[in-house]
Amino acid sequence: MSEPSSAITPEIVEQHGLSAEEYERVLHALGREPNLVELGIFSVMWSEHCSYKSSRIHLKKLPTEAPWVICGPGENAGVIDIGDGPEGQKLAAIFKMESHNHPSYIEPYQGAATGVGGILRDVFTMGARPVANANALRFGRPEHPKMQHLVKGVVAGIGGYGNCVGVPTVAGETNFHPAYDGNILVNAMTVGVADADKIFYSAATGLGNPIVYVGSKTGRDGIHGATMASADFGEDADAKRPTVQVGDPFTEKLLIEACLELMATDAIVAIQDMGAAGLTSSSVEMATNGKAGIRLVMDNVPCREGGMTPYEMMLSESQERMLMVLKPGKEPMAEAIFRKWELDFAVIGEVTDTGHMVLEWQGEVVCDIPLGPLAADAPLYDRPYLSREDYAAWAGIAPITSRPDTSDVGGDLVKLLASPNLCSKRWISEQYDSQVGADTLQTGGDAGVVRVHGTKKALAITTDCTPRYVFADPYEGGKQAIAEAYRNLCAVGARPLAVTNCLNFANPQRPEIMAQLVHALDGMGLACRVLDFPIVSGNVSLYNESKAGQKDGGGGGSAILPTPAIGGVGLIDDYAQMMTMPFKNAGDVIYLVWPEEWATPNPTRSHLGRSLWLSEIHGRDEGRAPPVDLTLEKYAGETVRELIAAGLVNAVHDVSDGGLAVALAEMAMAGNLGAEVTRNEDYTEAQWWFGEDQGRYIITVPDAAAFNAQMAKGTRNEDTARVGFRRLGTVGGDRLLGVPVAELRAAHRRFFTEWMEG
Repeated sequence: MSEPSSAITPEIVEQHGLSAEEYERVLHALGREPNLVELGIFSVMWSEHCSYKSSRIHLKKLPTEAPWVICGPGENAGVIDIGDGPEGQKLAAIFKMESHNHPSYIEPYQGAATGVGGILRDVFTMGARPVANANALRFGRPEHPKMQHLVKGVVAGIGGYGNCVGVPTVAGETNFHPAYDGNILVNAMTVGVADADKIFYSAATGLGNPIVYVGSKTGRDGIHGATMASADFGEDADAKRPTVQVGDPFTEKLLIEACLELMATDAIVAIQDMGAAGLTSSSVEMATNGKAGIRLVMDNVPCREGGMTPYEMMLSESQERMLMVLKPGKEPMAEAIFRKWELDFAVIGEVTDTGHMVLEWQGEVVCDIPLGPLAADAPLYDRPYLSREDYAAWAGIAPITSRPDTSDVGGDLVKLLASPNLCSKRWISEQYDSQVGADTLQTGGDAGVVRVHGTKKALAITTDCTPRYVFADPYEGGKQAIAEAYRNLCAVGARPLAVTNCLNFANPQRPEIMAQLVHALDGMGLACRVLDFPIVSGNVSLYNESKAGQKDGGGGGSAILPTPAIGGVGLIDDYAQMMTMPFKNAGDVIYLVWPEEWATPNPTRSHLGRSLWLSEIHGRDEGRAPPVDLTLEKYAGETVRELIAAGLVNAVHDVSDGGLAVALAEMAMAGNLGAEVTRNEDYTEAQWWFGEDQGRYIITVPDAAAFNAQMAKGTRNEDTARVGFRRLGTVGGDRLLGVPVAELRAAHRRFFTEWMEG
């Protein structure tokens, strides 16, 4: 063995992110001391980013199966059945969401760009052509001296990569909060479509089958990226810039086409993209999934820099690279395809039956590690966490003691629409190509919608989470994140099918942070079960905190708000029935879909806890998160979809941030029509217009008599009877709540225009 073990010191072990106890496990696994290459491989494979060592126990609680789920968590992306294609073949949607948080804070353009590139590879490596991108972005205070630079860089990186590779960005969300000052979040999602009988998996099988490397050459960028992403930030974040990868979207486009061309043959046994931990994780995962071993000849790895060592080759996270296992004899055909697309191709090893990863370089074995300890038997921690009651005490969560009201609903609405979290994000969306591919049907509404090419079907895509709710009550906040994704898909007429997630939390070694993760997962799991909305893929991103960050919303530390971002996918069987948000016609009747029980006044219900109105208008970040009635969510969503299918509604919009007034304003601005609406006198002005209670939709109805007749038809069981309708008013005119729609629009667009130009 080269690279003698005497080079390993406690300081080097610490630099590799391994604890003393974990290093003892390395010694036990090997029966000797590791060399530097082996230590580096253990370091990245046992990082939080790759091993999920703090979350695996709790992730197992999530529901992952349904009759339409073809492949759940464990592969590169989740796969669901979406029915027949144009020639009668079965089609599948393949999708996943992942984080690129730390790289995007350090180097925003490349961090965000390579986040998009990585998630695209997760999808097309399974045989899908990517058809849509989405994202979920969280930034700190706009007045923070670094924030404008971060926003500009991240948005440019997402647009620069997605636009060049030719995949439309159709959905997303952008929030601001001081808790993200020192640690922004960049979560990227891709959805693709494939033939259901042509899905490719990552299990390396077949003794002696060749292992080939394709794509770009390996450089020194991104070394230890996975380890860096598994630790919190100190004051030296800029010094970590060499750990950020550099992307090339034009090479990615070539790689997509080359891979799909080879996938049309019978040459591929297994395929895996080189993402976090690069060649290490891809080879380990392929061999582990195939219950095999792997031998790599490092001299054969295509390198773009001279003098690269096996350590650097194995840990590099250079972009646009894939690893494949081919059938014997298929190498010349595969090489011809990749050379045609001007990409590197090299046979770098073979599948073995040893159960070990063996690396050879210059005629010597430089690494020999049993695969079990690297992956399946990696460290697994059941970290301590606070109970829900103890967490609420730690976070200082209590009911609102005094409920403010308003005498100027219109004025408050204008202020809310001009605030960073509710303002128009047009400055962002205009930098993304949403129409490339010519299949995009809707952006900017409750969900993005893309046509399934050659069919009448369409996929609806949304990203959702309300971190301030999750901080106040992780359990209810976890439920709400799933429920809002479900609601947004229903609002465009889609049947919600499955979820991907990106679980962004701070340091799991803090019991209060671990409580956020555990209780949020409990809430998410319950919501997925009740709504029949399984989780098929996802990503966990921990240690999102910074010593340089600002205090979070209550309770201390520099942690981000707990942010379990949800990516939801639904199916519209006939896109002619897709629903949109804008007011359509003067005279349409406006109804609120809401719980029937609310027709009975309840003076103890505040509706305002953790609302943006309370925060933006009164500077009060207090109260409890709104509870989520999952049964109501299910039947309200089903009712709305039935109304859409029956052709009885002209517009639908869910009620979320900012409450009823903001939802109405968004419909009015989108349709350039006002409305005459009235308050329920049983509630105060603030409660009625700005409360953020869940499970509600606004619908507009062109024919009230036909609508009422439909509602009176048939028998409704006890649960559906809980879904009620309250008439709010009618569409028409050019004002809403006393304010001209033009003034609302001007306020809505003001923030980004002034911030970026200023």
